[in-house]
Amino acid sequence: MKIAIHNIKGKETKKQVDLSKDIFGVEPNDHAIYLDVKQHLANRRKGTHSSKERGDIVGSRRKLRKQKGSGAARVGDIKNPIFRGGGRVFGPRPRSYEFKVNKKVKRLARKSALSYKLSEKNIIVLEDFSFENPSTKMYSSTLNNFDLLNNKTLLVLDKPNKNILLSSRNLSKAKVVLASELNTYDIMNANKMLFVESSIKVVEETF
Repeated sequence: MKIAIHNIKGKETKKQVDLSKDIFGVEPNDHAIYLDVKQHLANRRKGTHSSKERGDIVGSRRKLRKQKGSGAARVGDIKNPIFRGGGRVFGPRPRSYEFKVNKKVKRLARKSALSYKLSEKNIIVLEDFSFENPSTKMYSSTLNNFDLLNNKTLLVLDKPNKNILLSSRNLSKAKVVLASELNTYDIMNANKMLFVESSIKVVEETF
């Protein structure tokens, strides 16, 4: 499965890269994608929500009025949930939302997501490049050459590049990741994926 390689000016070069059908051409499994994305979002939740229940409220345990004869409903102490400032009934407690997804399912999900992107022609391969200094202007210009400045983009690098990472950081719709850290959520969340030429080999070795 061959695809043309572009330079950062947005023009096709004479070079092509061969994408593995085992990764970019599998039959997509929607349920595997759903499970992997669900786990990713669940693991991002801090789970620090908390509220005070009846036993956590500071105050007297004295019964406010006698059980019978008042003409009103019976009540207990001031911590009663029906009173303002009382404890909350079955309120949220700190908890972890993490759950397990098998490695084979996660691998299938990422392959399915990449296959969707390729079938929809939302993958662009770039020549290996770098910036001498961090420059948001240069990164914006590169995206603008492909008419992607207003789209969600995901640039996949083969190895860490501080200048490219810093150049993209101020753009809200641009994200840069390493090929070894690529996940299903980022793939599906991007409108267009940009791979540097060297990252294709890392993706194929990782998946």
